[in-house]
Amino acid sequence: MSSLQKDMFKKSALPPLGSLKEDENDNTEERLPVNAATASAARQSKASHFSPSKWQDYFETSLDVSIPNTSDISFFKHINEPNKENGPLFVMHHGAGSSALTFGVTAKLVKEVSQGECGVIAIDCRGHGASKTGVFDSDFSLETLSDDLINIIKETVKADQDIILVGHSMGGSVVVNVACKRVLKTIIGVSVLDVVEGSAMDALSSMTKILSSRPKRFNSAEQAIMWSIQSDTVRNVESARLSIPALIEPTQDGKFKWITDLIKTQPFWTEWFKGLSDKFLNSGTAKLLILAGTDRLDKPLIIGQMQGKFQLTIFPDAGHFLQEDTPRKTAVCLVEFWKRNQRLVLPPKVKV
Repeated sequence: MSSLQKDMFKKSALPPLGSLKEDENDNTEERLPVNAATASAARQSKASHFSPSKWQDYFETSLDVSIPNTSDISFFKHINEPNKENGPLFVMHHGAGSSALTFGVTAKLVKEVSQGECGVIAIDCRGHGASKTGVFDSDFSLETLSDDLINIIKETVKADQDIILVGHSMGGSVVVNVACKRVLKTIIGVSVLDVVEGSAMDALSSMTKILSSRPKRFNSAEQAIMWSIQSDTVRNVESARLSIPALIEPTQDGKFKWITDLIKTQPFWTEWFKGLSDKFLNSGTAKLLILAGTDRLDKPLIIGQMQGKFQLTIFPDAGHFLQEDTPRKTAVCLVEFWKRNQRLVLPPKVKV
């Protein structure tokens, strides 16, 4: 099994839900050689450590985006505006089963690292997060997701504003496909986070088994956050406290379940990744690939990298959700990528 198979959605040896001491079987008091009051304080401290964060701590604005000439379709996006009008924007698309808040910590740091020169838009795609697309929520075809992203950009980004597309996992396939369509003239770069065609295609045969090992329900958002850390899905508690609550919703019995049923995305898995490497190499713009391990490179990318067709950066200390595990390194890498590929604005000619 490749490391990508182990990392995506996540490892096969996940801790059983009952081992996350957040339910009625919690025996914290039995492990503490102190009184009940001390045990209660310890439990409260532990719950606070895994309590959900507010998106307002990472993004300046959030709003619904309705696409003209459509009905019952609205997409949710989080925004950090650049300080200067028409400043460059990183437009970020998450992976399957995730949401815009997977980029939250990175987005805040992009603004910080660029000293406000760069802004960020991160969207919830259809069937994910707070987006609502009615009966079309389960259409996860590559073309539909690509058209969604194009429509959102056309509706919310100024026509002369430079864009750097950033996509994680499945989102990497979407942003590459959008770049290849060449209908958005201000794309100056595309960045793909931890997905390549070869290892992704190899991993698909194991995905159903991996998904079936995930808990179906949680007793609280705190328990879901604890699971994400203990299962090594996300390695950064700060990011998990922000991103994980956006992936679950309450049920009628007071529990929490996943918003997105990833099994329903299975018919689209192959089309997401088939041909990704060639499309990436021929996307007609500056290219950045950030991976969590060199073993993820397939043959076309190895050749392309040797030919200098794209920038490759490796974060060996990160897992599949590298933008969450190492947000500062991701932000620095993205801003440096923009600086190397920004458009040169020449001063106006002086008439003599």
